[in-house]
Amino acid sequence: MSAIAALMFSPVSAEAYMSPEANALYQQACTLEYQHNFSEAIVKIQEAIRIAGEDALLYTKLAGLLAETDRYDEAIEAYNTVVKLRPDDAFVYISIGNIYENQSKYIQALEAYNQALKLFPQYKYNYLNIANVEYQMNDYNAAIENYTKFLETYSNHKEARESLANAYLAANKPDKAVEEYSKLYEADPSKFKFYSNYGLALFQTENYGKAVEFLEKAIEQEPDSLTSHMSLALSYQELGKNEDALRQYEIVFKQAPNLHSIRFDYANLLADMNKNGEAVAQYKIYAEHYPEDARAYKNLGIVYKRLNDYDNTIANYEKALSIDGKDIGIKKELANCYHMKKDYTSALKYYDEVLEAEPDNYDIKVNKAIALHALDRYEDAIELYKEITAQKENPIVESNLTDAYVAQGKVDLDLKNYTKASEEFELAISRGTKDGLAYYGLAKCYRVSGANDKVGELYEKAIELSPGQTLYSDEYAAFIAEMNAAASTMSATTAPVQSAESQTVTTPVTTPADAPAENGKLPSISVENSEENVVTIANVDRSKDLIAKGDANYKKDDYDAAIDNYKEALKVNPNDEVTLLKLGNIYKLKDDNSKALDYYKKSIVVNPDYTDGWFNLGLVYANDNNISKSKECFEKVISFDPEYAYAYYALAIAFEGEDNKDEAVKNYNLFLKYNKDANMVKVVEDRINNLQK
Repeated sequence: MSAIAALMFSPVSAEAYMSPEANALYQQACTLEYQHNFSEAIVKIQEAIRIAGEDALLYTKLAGLLAETDRYDEAIEAYNTVVKLRPDDAFVYISIGNIYENQSKYIQALEAYNQALKLFPQYKYNYLNIANVEYQMNDYNAAIENYTKFLETYSNHKEARESLANAYLAANKPDKAVEEYSKLYEADPSKFKFYSNYGLALFQTENYGKAVEFLEKAIEQEPDSLTSHMSLALSYQELGKNEDALRQYEIVFKQAPNLHSIRFDYANLLADMNKNGEAVAQYKIYAEHYPEDARAYKNLGIVYKRLNDYDNTIANYEKALSIDGKDIGIKKELANCYHMKKDYTSALKYYDEVLEAEPDNYDIKVNKAIALHALDRYEDAIELYKEITAQKENPIVESNLTDAYVAQGKVDLDLKNYTKASEEFELAISRGTKDGLAYYGLAKCYRVSGANDKVGELYEKAIELSPGQTLYSDEYAAFIAEMNAAASTMSATTAPVQSAESQTVTTPVTTPADAPAENGKLPSISVENSEENVVTIANVDRSKDLIAKGDANYKKDDYDAAIDNYKEALKVNPNDEVTLLKLGNIYKLKDDNSKALDYYKKSIVVNPDYTDGWFNLGLVYANDNNISKSKECFEKVISFDPEYAYAYYALAIAFEGEDNKDEAVKNYNLFLKYNKDANMVKVVEDRINNLQK
């Protein structure tokens, strides 16, 4: 019985107005109660009630005696009579609450305790009653609140602090539980009895070393404590003490062979110990009992992959993904497995799904490009390889890109797309390919175009790189014979002979837009044959015409037509930085940052002092969140044109994004100094004010 009940059931003096006969019976009942003769005491009180009638004290005593003999319903009935006689007596409600609590009728007990609290809020002990009931009702947060209120008055109440610690643990607040258990342990280590709970709380706060210390003590006190053995197994596991953990799991499963909830952790331990077959068996048992836990199938997949069993790996990953479709990690693993099985189509499906969630995932892009390459989708692979190389240097990707140019060149050669094939072979050769096919293919393209002066050289290089390819040497021999026959015919007919120079097909060699700077300066375009690059008056007019058409289409928002016009204009004058900038602007509007970046870079290659090119390049870098690169570009603009107002504005935004308020304010002020747009003044002044608050 609680301390509250004991208070209520202690003998008290009879009220002054009770009749002598009733008072005598009351005193006899008190004596019998003291002698633990509760049944006779009840009889005496009932006789007194028949004499005295509606006397609250007699009914209170009767209720207490009935409760002592577990006649709870009768006791409640007697207390209800007291409530009618003394409705403002808070302690009657506390006694009622005690009875309901003993009967596990927690809702009714809570109602009674709350009514007592309402009548007598100064009685702080009632917070403990309320908290105990709330704990039994699993309302741990409410219990914590009331235990805390109680301990504000009774800070040394050990049982209340123990209950508070247990409530914190049950409410999944292990850090708070650790704090309370620590106070209890430090106060009196010899009487501390919550080693298991303290150990579990320490485990949950990842203090595994200390958790082991207290869990081992818990097992010393209670060797058969299943909870302690489980928590100790998990703690050892986290500390990498796998053999110790294994022994604890064996004890647990010996005691409770049907305890499947921890088989997942057990299987993880076995997998960590390279006991792969046993791990698979345990994961399967766990999955049978918890079929909706994707982790079991995912980890099964990991173990099967370790065993190079890709079919079972894929089956389990697919099952895990059917449960948790958002797990990007599983999609990456599936893509990898399908790739390893050379099922590139399925691999691509998952690569694409991963890239939807992680569009900048470099490794996935590389693998996707390789899969596209393996599926002979060379053009798609080339575009992706180019994007990857722009993102980061990678010798393998560079080599694959070169190979893809050769492969696509072969496709176009077979389709008789000679112009396109020659471009692809030339790109492969410029990238240093060691594949004789590129030289052989280019030789065939040149022969078709009649540019025979380099054909022999190309055949010779193809034969040098691929001496085993008899086709190359056979065709070279046929070509020589063909040239000799043509020379004989021309000589016999005294036809004029063209000079070698007049037959030469020269291709302007330009430095790529993303070539590295030398000594801090961007390289300029170099040209092998100046005559080939002379822009005639007719060409200038044609270029202007095409640019005008492009501008008109741009204004009509017909961006694709404008792109075609500008590109045609660049064929006439490839060194026109303004047209290159316009192309970059259109691609930026189309959210194609990669191509926008490419054209802006080209604009500053042809004109390294081109401030608009540098500025727009900086905007693209900023859009890609490459703040460092964007700042370099804006600073470059200012170095060429110190009054370029919007370069200061863009720099200020970049510094603001880095939380560098001083530099941001400085550049905003410089913008205001050179700005000619009155509408922007208020915007920038507001930004400065916000930064200076």
